[in-house]
Amino acid sequence: MNPMLRAAGALLIPVFALVGGPAHAQETFRIGFVNPDRVLREAQPAKAAQAKLESEFLKREKDLTAQGEGLKAASEKFEREAPTLSESQRVARQRALVDQDRDFQRRRREFQEDLNARKNEELQQVYERANRVVKQVAEAEKYDAILQEAIYINPKHDITEKVIKALNASNSAGGK
Repeated sequence: MNPMLRAAGALLIPVFALVGGPAHAQETFRIGFVNPDRVLREAQPAKAAQAKLESEFLKREKDLTAQGEGLKAASEKFEREAPTLSESQRVARQRALVDQDRDFQRRRREFQEDLNARKNEELQQVYERANRVVKQVAEAEKYDAILQEAIYINPKHDITEKVIKALNASNSAGGK
């Protein structure tokens, strides 16, 4: 027998001996799963953050909608009246419409950027609170690992409902 193979075989025996040890010597490994999307949909802190954002950006959104409708109406009016306008009038109104559209696009882009930035801020706070609650639940119930993504998870390991209830309880208690 090749000396290399003999050495490799000798190494495998102790490894198998360790793996095949008595079952009672092994601890049970507890795994839990949390669905972060569900937490963001159902937990009160997430709902409160969404309501806060909606109220904070409602006026700007309404202003943008009104500006968009006004621009559309002005464009339709221009299309109807264009054949009766002189060349200089048509060019001037077309230029004004282009300027209005450029302003509208800029304001809409700024609105979306501001909304996304605030949404990220609010969601970050919710994520931080949720992570603290997940850690508390994991420690209290002696979990070894909590997963947030999995291809498959047995529903008996899903602790999302416990996390949502704990988040809601901490929210009603005024916890931040």
